[in-house]
Amino acid sequence: MRYNFMNDYNECAHERILEAIARVNRAQDDSYGLDSHCVHARALIQARLGGAGSDVHFLVGGTQANLTIIAASLKSYQGVVCAESGHINVHESGAIEATGHKVLTLPTTNGKITAEQIANHVAAHYADATAEHMVQPGMVYLSQPTEVGTVYSKDELRAISRVCLLYGMPLYVDGARLGNSFAAAGADVYLPELAKYTSAFSIGGTKMGALFGEALVINDPLLKKDFRYHIKQRGGMLAKGRLLGIQFETLFEDGLYDEIGRHAVTQAQRIAQGVQAKGYSLFVDSPSNQVFPILPRELLKTLTDDFGYAFWQVLDEENDVVRFCTSWATPPEMVDALLESIPKKS
Repeated sequence: MRYNFMNDYNECAHERILEAIARVNRAQDDSYGLDSHCVHARALIQARLGGAGSDVHFLVGGTQANLTIIAASLKSYQGVVCAESGHINVHESGAIEATGHKVLTLPTTNGKITAEQIANHVAAHYADATAEHMVQPGMVYLSQPTEVGTVYSKDELRAISRVCLLYGMPLYVDGARLGNSFAAAGADVYLPELAKYTSAFSIGGTKMGALFGEALVINDPLLKKDFRYHIKQRGGMLAKGRLLGIQFETLFEDGLYDEIGRHAVTQAQRIAQGVQAKGYSLFVDSPSNQVFPILPRELLKTLTDDFGYAFWQVLDEENDVVRFCTSWATPPEMVDALLESIPKKS
């Protein structure tokens, strides 16, 4: 049996979510996210925000959530600052640019950007005598975890938040895999910290066991007004919104969201430890559910018959960086089989 470690949404959805949808399949309810399940799911999420009076919306997917909040936050002449590896820069087909806003990238070696980088970038813009002829940095975008599985600490998030406050820029965190960051070793950023230090953030469902959908949490009062108009206009509003409500209700009512993150991270870290025990190196030290081993190209040719993985980049003449990604459904025995298929480095 071939097993695919290419991404964390190979499977449809956690069985408890499918069962919950089946239980209420014939029941009628309101539409467009105003149904009883969305109301309950919002309350469950809000209860974990540490007392923040945040609004919670449910959108159909991650790209829709990102482009909707970013476009709603920026003036027409502004762009959004992010890591060069940021999802909005490399994996959303120019969705942000299609809204009329430029993505302003900063270099990174580990997926993260720093408060100092952001401050220097913004200060340099305003110090330029021709600033008004250029796109103004108007917002900051982070991914938690990042695209290479690294995780921002509370100190890092707080420092970036201070820079954003200094320059009057909203801070948005894309949490497509947010539950995996909660389960990472040394994690100290959870929902209350995100509610405190960001203008808005998303809670991923698609990559965290749901069929589809993301929750968008808006903390900044200036962004709350009429936000449903933005969701509708940008194609993020689902007519049968209860399907989103049921899913997030199930994820958050009895700890399933955290359970999914713990399982995925545990299996990924087993892979990381296993390949290192065989003598191979990791491209980046990722504590979440994505690991990036450096493996010989000849070995990868033999692995491909039994295991799927994502090619990341060429390292040198003999080795490639690849990604193994785990999910709520990754069987421990498949991790065992993968590790058994990797010989010790000679």
